Amino acid sequence: MERIPILKIGPALLVTIQVDMHDELALTLEEDLTNRIVATGAKGVLIDISGLEIVDSFIGRMLANIASVSRMLDAETVVVGMRPAVAITLVELGLSLPGVRTALNAERGMALIAARLADLAQDDAPDADDEDAAPGA
Repeated sequence: MERIPILKIGPALLVTIQVDMHDELALTLEEDLTNRIVATGAKGVLIDISGLEIVDSFIGRMLANIASVSRMLDAETVVVGMRPAVAITLVELGLSLPGVRTALNAERGMALIAARLADLAQDDAPDADDEDAAPGA
């Protein structure tokens, strides 16, 4: 069975789609990616679709599904490398890809994921005011 490779780069997973997607491959990718997010604890998923000439409504919905599942597993999805024709097609199909962030290239996509990680780290850091507060105050 054909599979799309999923690489771990730091706290993120990188998926580069270099083949024409068909429905079965898209479903396999969704399952494989979900399993890898859980196995690695990844906080970001970067999907490079620059190799895709065509994105139909099913593939568009699968990207949205992947983003939804990733978000439930505490990972943000960023799609990069979208060709203008693909963007136009998605708009014409009425697909807005909710929950999917986009960037022009992998470098900008990784920057979005890094910014999210920085926000998460800041949210987890104890406040200086909390350390100075007297017990029971």
